Amino acid sequence: MTERDDEANRLTGRLSRYARVGVNVSGAAVSIAAARLFGTGLDRDKNAADLTRALGGLKGPIMKVAQLLATIPEVLPPEYAKELQKLQSEAPPMGPAFVKRRMMAELGADWEKRFASFDKIPAAAASLGQVHRATAHDGMLLACKLQYPDMMSAVEADIAQLEILFALQRRMDPAIDTREIIKEISARVREELDYRREAKHAALYAEVLKDEPLVRVPEVRPELSTGRLLTLSWLHGTKMLSHVEAPLAIRNRLATAMFRAWWHPFAAIGVIHGDPHLGNYTVFDHDGEPGGINLLDYGCVRIFPARFIGAVIDLYKGLETGDEARVVHAYETWGFKNLRKDLIEVLNLWARFIYGPLLDDRVRSIADGVAPGDYGRREAFQVHKALKERGPVTIPQEFVLMDRAAIGLGGVFLHLKAELNFYRLYNEEIDNFSLERVAQRQDAALGSAGLKAA
Repeated sequence: MTERDDEANRLTGRLSRYARVGVNVSGAAVSIAAARLFGTGLDRDKNAADLTRALGGLKGPIMKVAQLLATIPEVLPPEYAKELQKLQSEAPPMGPAFVKRRMMAELGADWEKRFASFDKIPAAAASLGQVHRATAHDGMLLACKLQYPDMMSAVEADIAQLEILFALQRRMDPAIDTREIIKEISARVREELDYRREAKHAALYAEVLKDEPLVRVPEVRPELSTGRLLTLSWLHGTKMLSHVEAPLAIRNRLATAMFRAWWHPFAAIGVIHGDPHLGNYTVFDHDGEPGGINLLDYGCVRIFPARFIGAVIDLYKGLETGDEARVVHAYETWGFKNLRKDLIEVLNLWARFIYGPLLDDRVRSIADGVAPGDYGRREAFQVHKALKERGPVTIPQEFVLMDRAAIGLGGVFLHLKAELNFYRLYNEEIDNFSLERVAQRQDAALGSAGLKAA
């Protein structure tokens, strides 16, 4: 029996997880249902904060799921979305005794001898694991990402409860059919448990961004990594939020780095970083000032077939030129079904919001005069209202992470208050695009990293 099989059979742990997550999720679902259906008095701020604290204590993938839900317009009340967005960066860490047991399980009883030094106090804690500073015997500074125990059981318990929550949401508010959303979330969260896969993602990004001076990717140390321990070179940097009051030129440089780190791999080989959370980036110094970004986390990476990238560009070009047939073709390629003219108009509301800065050939902020707290709310409200009248619409599985990542990236630009010509940055990436070239580059890059296309 493999270690993975053994963990899957820990029935007691799984049932305990079901019970604890179930109480929290069910309690939130009942509260939301009561408020919407019966008009009962609900202190949603307090309820959301209580739920966040409970889920943070549980750790695990429910936190990743909650963050993803927080970026899908109108799936959760705004009070819940605001609270749940705090989860990843505020996860409480595990202690040194836990670390010793986990490291011994991954690298054996003599694990400490394999490092020149290892700090058992975590430098960072997140949803699936925590990061420790270490030093290799060759002097390289290391970041050791150690997965919490029983995460496989946690994943399955959390996904089961999420399916219940989504089923309730569909009955209460059928404007958006969430069945494909849960498929995508489940697939991606399960993938994040495999640190060997994440190591391959890091190698893939190192290759595709090797000529980009504004973005740094850590080196993988495979001899100190396993399926649940990922050891990378430590990239020194400061938090992105510490630079939001920097001079505009610096903020624009960081925003340009973020843009290229996200859009270049997508346009070149059909790969996106699906979790543009501020905690996944730090800022490196160059000649005494911020020089660019360190890209730290590669768990939530999505590999798309070339046709999907082609459809992203088709939608952009269709909106730019008013080519309705090209727009419809793009939606159909993504997997939207039973499209009618009125539903296409609704989808275009959201598409024009997402693509808006990329279609505007001038220097501007991402929100362009809209207050940061209101950015996207009007469009989300209009889309949701229209879908109630004309829907429902099923969100295709491949669309979910693309949309989530685009919103998250926009959020980073908002924080930085960057002023750029996003149109020109985007068109630099898609210049001379062809499906054939993307497919060829993707095959070569994935083969080199030991990955397969979706």
